[in-house]
Amino acid sequence: MALTVTYAERDGGGLARLRLAGELDMSSAPELNEAIDQLAAAGQRRLLVDLTDLTFCDSTGIAVFVRGDNRAAAQGGWLRVTGATGRVERVLKVTGLADVLGYSTADPGPDGRAGMG
Repeated sequence: MALTVTYAERDGGGLARLRLAGELDMSSAPELNEAIDQLAAAGQRRLLVDLTDLTFCDSTGIAVFVRGDNRAAAQGGWLRVTGATGRVERVLKVTGLADVLGYSTADPGPDGRAGMG
């Protein structure tokens, strides 16, 4: 299954949202990298990535999340993930990325903390 990346307009707090559906792997990672790069180039520093419909994520996908968070942090922002289930949630937890990216089942508020703002 291919990856679909959907951009949702920013909310009032300046938060950009990307919704992923399908499989994030070596063949589809460049698409997500490109979406993150375009948002960063447009000055977007806070990015929420909704993984509700993501069915698979390999190490290449994990690297995209880390790279995106590092890029955002360099500009004073962050990348957070939310909505992961099943295997994708397990990968986030086993790799420690859930802690690094502040993973929560609830959307983060404007400051990046779940349930705030």
